Amino acid sequence: MKLDPRHSEAFLAALDSGSFEQAAQDLHLTPSAISQRIRALEEVLGKPLLIRSRPCRATREGQLLRQHLQRAALLEADLAATFAGDDSAMLSVSLAINADSIASWFLPALTPFLVRERVLLDAIVDDQDHTYTLLQAGMALGCVSTEPQAMRGCSASPLGVMRYQALASADYHARWFAGGVSRDALRRAPVMIYNRKDRLQADWLLQHFGLPDDSYPCHFLPASDPYLQAVRLGLGWGMLPDVQLAASGLADTLLPLQPDKPVDVALYWHHWQVQSPRLARLSDVLIEAARAVLRPTSTG
Repeated sequence: MKLDPRHSEAFLAALDSGSFEQAAQDLHLTPSAISQRIRALEEVLGKPLLIRSRPCRATREGQLLRQHLQRAALLEADLAATFAGDDSAMLSVSLAINADSIASWFLPALTPFLVRERVLLDAIVDDQDHTYTLLQAGMALGCVSTEPQAMRGCSASPLGVMRYQALASADYHARWFAGGVSRDALRRAPVMIYNRKDRLQADWLLQHFGLPDDSYPCHFLPASDPYLQAVRLGLGWGMLPDVQLAASGLADTLLPLQPDKPVDVALYWHHWQVQSPRLARLSDVLIEAARAVLRPTSTG
């Protein structure tokens, strides 16, 4: 089986842009030509590759093809730079990273490597429970995720545990929990939620206080540093990771709601087993850096 690069280019352009019309503009073709090339690719592979919706989406087989094409392009770019002896050639790498890692250990750990190795970071930031789906969909070449099992062709390396505590400012604590942190008080006290994928607060409230979703007031603020600032300012209480608190210098200014009830989130680095040399070195640096700052993953 030999894939026509023009067909593959049309397929990726349609996925990246979301429509045949935009892909046609990007490649200076007609929408009909884009459709014909994708159809020819589907005939070669014997499977439908795109769901022709708005935006168009990859089928399961289309996701596998996207993964293959992105990895092949990365390997070829790295190999070409090596043979050309071009130390200045930059390599773009898409990684799916959870927001709390981006806000704490990831950039300080990876920036020296990215600068030294001339790697361009294309970061996709999402909840740690959802970054894995971005790798599955072929949108990222590696991800930091809570999923311990590697998918076929990939490896999953434990990074460590990110510990979260339910925290609030002193003013907030006095305003809402003057009589103690109770089920009734938590039913009335506003809570900070990162986004609608974020289950940390909801699961903690359900597990320890039996409070179901939608039984307490919520603020939604999908940005790590503003989220931390909102908790500091007393807008709501929220779950914050110890590594982010340590980096912010605010660890002593916020009060834990229940210090004996932390939430430990184990993180894993997922990457393809066949990697370009630079991506392999990136994986080594990332794993070593994460293990230096995160709590050890339990083996029991």
